[in-house]
Amino acid sequence: MKRVIKKVAILGSGVMGSRIACHFAGIGVQVLLLDIVPKDTPEDAKPSVKNKIVNDALSATLKSNPSPVYTKDVVKKITTGNFDDNMKDIASCDWIIEVVIERLDIKHQVYEKVEQFRKPGTLITSNTSGIPIHLLSQGRSEDFKKHFCGTHFFNPPRYLRLLEIIPTPDTDQSIVDFLMHYGDIYLGKTTVLCKDTPAFIANRIGVFSIMSIFHIMEKLGLTIDEIDALTGPMIGRPKSATFRTADVVGIDTLVKVAKGVADNCLQDEAKEIFSIPSWLDKIITNNWLGDKTGQGFFKKIKSDKGKEILILNLQTMEYAARVKPKFATLETAKPIEDLKTRIKALCSGTDKAAEFYKQFHYALFSYISYRIPEISDEIYRVDDAMMAGFGWEIGAFETWDVLGIAKTVEAMKANGNKVATWIDEMLAKGFTSFYKVENGKKLYYSPQSGTYKSPDLGEAFIVLNNHADKLVWKNSACKMYDIGDGVAGLEWSTKMNSIGGEVLEGLNKAISLAEEKFKGLVIANESANFSAGANVGMIFMYAIEQEYDELDMAIRMFQNSMMRLRYSSVPVVTAPHGLALGGGCEINLHADKICAAAETYIGLVELGVGLIPGGGGTKEFVLRASDELHKGEPETNTLKERFLSIATAKVATSALEAYDMGILRKGHDEVVMNMGRRIYEAKKSVIELYEQGYVMPQPRKDIKVLGRLGLGAMLAGINGMWRANYATEHDAFVARKLAYVMCGGDLSEPQLVSEQYLLDLERETFLSLCGEKKTLERIQSVLKTGKPLRN
Repeated sequence: MKRVIKKVAILGSGVMGSRIACHFAGIGVQVLLLDIVPKDTPEDAKPSVKNKIVNDALSATLKSNPSPVYTKDVVKKITTGNFDDNMKDIASCDWIIEVVIERLDIKHQVYEKVEQFRKPGTLITSNTSGIPIHLLSQGRSEDFKKHFCGTHFFNPPRYLRLLEIIPTPDTDQSIVDFLMHYGDIYLGKTTVLCKDTPAFIANRIGVFSIMSIFHIMEKLGLTIDEIDALTGPMIGRPKSATFRTADVVGIDTLVKVAKGVADNCLQDEAKEIFSIPSWLDKIITNNWLGDKTGQGFFKKIKSDKGKEILILNLQTMEYAARVKPKFATLETAKPIEDLKTRIKALCSGTDKAAEFYKQFHYALFSYISYRIPEISDEIYRVDDAMMAGFGWEIGAFETWDVLGIAKTVEAMKANGNKVATWIDEMLAKGFTSFYKVENGKKLYYSPQSGTYKSPDLGEAFIVLNNHADKLVWKNSACKMYDIGDGVAGLEWSTKMNSIGGEVLEGLNKAISLAEEKFKGLVIANESANFSAGANVGMIFMYAIEQEYDELDMAIRMFQNSMMRLRYSSVPVVTAPHGLALGGGCEINLHADKICAAAETYIGLVELGVGLIPGGGGTKEFVLRASDELHKGEPETNTLKERFLSIATAKVATSALEAYDMGILRKGHDEVVMNMGRRIYEAKKSVIELYEQGYVMPQPRKDIKVLGRLGLGAMLAGINGMWRANYATEHDAFVARKLAYVMCGGDLSEPQLVSEQYLLDLERETFLSLCGEKKTLERIQSVLKTGKPLRN
C-alpha cells in the first residue's frame, strides 16, 4: 500500500504539540491542531472561547525565537479546534500524533476518543518521552495496535534533527519502515530506530552524561562556570554546554528523566549516577527550574552595568558574578581547529581540566558499552541519536575511536571503569576501531556478527571526507575528491569557512580539473557552516596599510573566480547549509544550481560592515532584477526589493525564505529537508545537467539598468530612512553608493550594460568604501567582538 500524508492531526497544543504542528505545516502538510476546552466553558460557547487554549498556545509558539516556521505564511495550513467538537475531524487525517500530558491514564482517555473517529489504517503515534510505548496501546483494537508507534521529536522540532521511532511488538513492520523513511525524506530528520526501553536512546545517554558530570564536578571541586567552559564547543557540544542546557530544558525535566531511569532500570550497572545530589534537590524545592521560572543555575538581573547574568554557587546556594575559568589545557587546545585533534589534546593534559575530561570520557564509554544491545543493537544509532538530539558534533563511540579504544580501555580499567565483554572480545579479534571507511562508505562494528556492517542508509548520504582515498588535489585550505559517477567534490576548511586566497585558488583549480576529467563539480563541506563570507581580516589589513593595489587585486580575483564558476564548461552545483553569508552567498548565486539544506541562512550582509557586496553579489542582484522586469511590474519596484535586501543586510532565516528573497530561484534551485542528503542531491543534479547536454552559458551584455530613473527613487527612500532615524549617517552614505552601482551609475536614461560593466562599478565602490574611517571601525568591531558596530 502506498501511503501518502496529506493531513496530520496533532492532539495536544503545548510547547511540543504546537511546534510539531508548525514543522508539518512548514513542509506543506495540512494540520489539524486540537486541545481541551477551558474548564467551566458552557457547551453553547463560541468556538473562539472553546478554542482559547489551542489558539493561545499556537500564537505563543509563532512568536517564539528562534522561529518554529520556515516562512510566515505556513500558519495558514494549521486549523485549530478542540477535543469536544473537532475530534470527529480526525477521520479525514492520514496520521494522528498524540502530544498530551505525560500521564498514562489521560493518554488512554484520548485514545478511547480517537478509536471512535479514526478511520482504519490511519497512522497513530505518541510523542511520549517517558512512558513505555507498549503500555500506551494496551486495550486498543488490533488495527490501532498494528498502526501504533512511538515518534519522539526533540524540542525545538524544526532545529533538533532527531526523531526516535519506537515500535511495540504489535507494530506492523511496514509502519516502522514508512515512519523511518518519511521522517528522513520529508521531515528532514535523522530517524533512529529505538527499543522500547526507559528514556529510549538519546535521553538515556544524554541524561547519564549530565548526571555523570554533576558527580565528577563534586569530586573534583569544579564550578558551574568551569564545567560549562569544559563541556561546550571545546569538545564539540552546543554553546549551552551542561548547566545552560539544563536551564533551557527545565531542571525539573532533567530530574524527572533521571528519576525515571533510576526507578525503571534496576539492572543498570550505573544507576547510582542517576541519584539526585542534595544541592539539586534543594534547587527543585526552591522552584529554581531554569528559564521557565526566571532563575535556575543562572539568573538575569538588571544592575548599574545594564543586564547581568549571575551564576549559582552550589555550596552557598547564592547567586554571584561570573568568573572566567582558566585552565592550561584549554589554552593549549583552543587554537586547534580540528575537533578530533583537539579532543586528543584536551585528554592529554595534566591539570584539573584534563582530569575532568578523562573521568568524564571513561564514565561515558563504560556506560555506552553496556547499553549495547539493551537500547540498540547497532552502535551507530547511539551516535546518531546524540548528534541529532543533543547537538553533539561527534558521537560517543566515534570519540572513543579518536582516543584509541585499546589504550583507553586499559586506562579505564586502571581507573575502576569496567567495559562490556563485547569490547574485550572485539579487541581480542584484532579490531581496533568502531568505525572504518571503505569505498566512500562509513562501516560500523557489529558486536552480534563480530564484523563490520554498512548502516541502513542507502546511497543518499555522502560525506566528502569519506572519499579521502580518492583525493584529486589539495592545498592548505581545500580538498578535491572524486565522489564517484564522474563527479568531483570540493570542500575547504578555514575558520568559519571564510574565503581567502587559498580558497579562491582551490576553487579555480577544482573547476579546471573538473573540466578536464569530470562531468561536473559539487561544492559543499561538513563544517557547521557553508561559509561566513570573505576573509574580513585580510581586507582590514590591506585597508589599514593602504595597500589599495593589493586590495584591488584581491577583489578582482574574487570577482574573476565567481565568473569562472558561472562560465565553466561543466555544471557546478553548490550544497549550502548553516551560514552562507556575503562571499558564501555570492558563490551560491553564481552556481548552475543550488541544492540547499532547509536550515540554510543565506544573504548579502556586507552593508553591516560598511561595504557593498564586491564579489559579484551586487551585479547578480541587478542582473536578476533586470530579468524580472518583463513581468509587468513598475521597473523601480523590482530593483527596489533587491536593493533593500542588500541595504538592510537581510539574511534568509531558512532556504525556503531564500526563494522569497530571490536568492534561490523557484522551479530551478532545490531545498533538501534532510541536511545529510544535500550533497547526494547536488551530485544527482550535476549528473542530470551533464546528461541533458550542458552547454556553457555566455557572459551577459543585456542587463537593463535604470540610471537616474531608479537612482532618484532610491535616494529619496534612503533620505527618508535617515531622517526617521532608521539609518545612521554612514548607513545612508553606504546605501547611496550601493544605489549608484545598482542603477548602473549616473546614466541619463535606462540602458543595457554588460556584467563586466557592473563588476567594475561594484569593485570601484567597494575599494572606495575601504578607505572610509567609519567602515574600518565597523570591520574592526566585527573582528574584535564578532558584533557589527552602528556608527
